[in-house]
Amino acid sequence: MNKMIYRNSQKLIKLSLLAIIPAITLVCSTAHADEIDDFIQAKMAERKIPGMQLAVVRNNEIVKTASYGFSNLQHSVSVDKETVFPIASMTKGFIGVAIMQLVEQGKIDLSQQISSYLPDLPKQWQKVTVRQLLTHTSGLPHILSGYRFNLIDAKGPEASWTLVKKQPLESQANTQWSYVQTNYVLLGKIIDQISGQPFEKFIAENQLQKVKMPKTEAAGFAGAQDVVAHQSMGYMYDQNRALKSISLTFPRYIAPAGGMNSTATELARYAISLQKGDLFDNNSSLQTLWSPGQLNNGNMVGRNGRQGYALGWEVIGRNDHPTVLIGGNGNSALLIYPKDSLSIVLLGNLMGSDPKTFMNEIAGFYIPDMKAENGFDLPRTIKPLFLALKTQSYENAIEVAMDLEKRQNIKFGINDVNDWGYILMGQNKKAQALEIFRLNTVLYPKNANAYDSLAETYGALGNMEQAVKYYRKALKVNPDYANANNIRKMLKANGF
Repeated sequence: MNKMIYRNSQKLIKLSLLAIIPAITLVCSTAHADEIDDFIQAKMAERKIPGMQLAVVRNNEIVKTASYGFSNLQHSVSVDKETVFPIASMTKGFIGVAIMQLVEQGKIDLSQQISSYLPDLPKQWQKVTVRQLLTHTSGLPHILSGYRFNLIDAKGPEASWTLVKKQPLESQANTQWSYVQTNYVLLGKIIDQISGQPFEKFIAENQLQKVKMPKTEAAGFAGAQDVVAHQSMGYMYDQNRALKSISLTFPRYIAPAGGMNSTATELARYAISLQKGDLFDNNSSLQTLWSPGQLNNGNMVGRNGRQGYALGWEVIGRNDHPTVLIGGNGNSALLIYPKDSLSIVLLGNLMGSDPKTFMNEIAGFYIPDMKAENGFDLPRTIKPLFLALKTQSYENAIEVAMDLEKRQNIKFGINDVNDWGYILMGQNKKAQALEIFRLNTVLYPKNANAYDSLAETYGALGNMEQAVKYYRKALKVNPDYANANNIRKMLKANGF
């Protein structure tokens, strides 16, 4: 399959072309806009994001805050420092910290079976461990239906809880990673049981009050269900290319998985407190919080081989500039670069706009090595080719790659080349991406996905004749590859 993060964000961008959003306004902590403001406003215009809020931490001090655009388009309400955003699944990071605080108190053991804390569970759930809930490796069934944030039973939370306990396991525990909200519903129940108070109160007393996050505490854990002062409206584009307001509402039952609201500045304070050790008694607790799980087969738990999943936090374990992060609803994220003493919070109100895809570029304004133009985050084997093509035309990519393979004995992996192509697409460098995808078909002429990516790029460039040619080539090479059925349907629907 192609890079789903890119595809999801691109679909939203395409759908946004007909949308009309008022000119982006800026409220910044400095007297004049800087390059970062220009960069973010350009990204907002490109992706048609109504409003955003930024905070940057350097060496444990907040060095920049800024607000952009509108929190409510209907009433022309600008985003400002008081605006509170629903942060959805970023809530999971706070749950992870709460569990580790209870571990420090000796009340929870990460390797203990959850039946020790919640005895009234289905038999097949009882051997799941606390760590497996935190890392989404429990194999438990979904309590959400898959449509928006609807529970699996329309009758409500209790009916859904009864129903989910009757469902078969998705998989055996610790054999695969699957993002399941049921895990964090159970973690909320465990915190309730072990702390002797509602998990909301435990988090407020042990995290929000310590960090001084009054707006976050006042907003509670009801997502967008309750009236929250200064809360931003949520938006998305529908299938008819129309901008719609949405409530970003999680059922209250799912609050441990996604019910919080916050501001960029308060989340920046949170990042500082975590790294200064204000929330833990032991230095090892933060290390445990940010250590990805490991499956039974020895593979790292997570979305792919580079992005692991720890205890409510995602981890990108690069040799240079490793990152830990929490993200929510595809519109907000907190990225922490621990070795660089840098943290960035970017909150937005367009569902699926995925600021994580360009937040490293914001980091590049503080650490030049992290700029995309310098090849940051490219796979190790791709970097020599990237550097060579900086001084030569991308039209020579095939010739240059073959020369590097011969002279430096470099082996360009198909996934590495494919990922680079999509990085270029994300930077709106479609012509260069096309040459990289062409390279992949030369390197791997029997791989259907290589042709699929090339075809998709031709389509993005408006060359449907070539797009159809290479989609058909992908189907010829492997009629049963992962995206084959979708391509057949697409070709048929468009009369090809």
